[in-house]
Amino acid sequence: MPARSKARKRALDVLFEAEIRRMPVLDVLAERARDESPPLPQYAADLVRGVQAHAGRIDELLATHARGWALDRMPAVDRNILRIGAYELLWAPEIPDAVAIDEAVQLARDLSTDASPAFVNGLLARLLNLKPTLTL
Repeated sequence: MPARSKARKRALDVLFEAEIRRMPVLDVLAERARDESPPLPQYAADLVRGVQAHAGRIDELLATHARGWALDRMPAVDRNILRIGAYELLWAPEIPDAVAIDEAVQLARDLSTDASPAFVNGLLARLLNLKPTLTL
């Protein structure tokens, strides 16, 4: 598995854990950075910080464009995969759009329900189509 794919998985672990434990994301990140062996990859920490920095706008976009799904009704793993994908798609210009979507879909395929990859792909593709018109 490529290094950035592993980093995305580790970032997902941090985001998911923070949500489940109802702790501030950056506190969980600090715990992981201090306690984990092997250490948390830098790109994973960058993703967590990026998602946290844009959390309000990311969640607003996901809630607005997820047809038939309220954000709080999505499985927690899907919600956090989408947050990473949306962050990379909209705020990480060094990541090609197709890579951001493909990586999110792969995480959903590996870690969530049978319907999750199509849902993640569809929602992120919708954001990609809207990207030129979005105010970030």
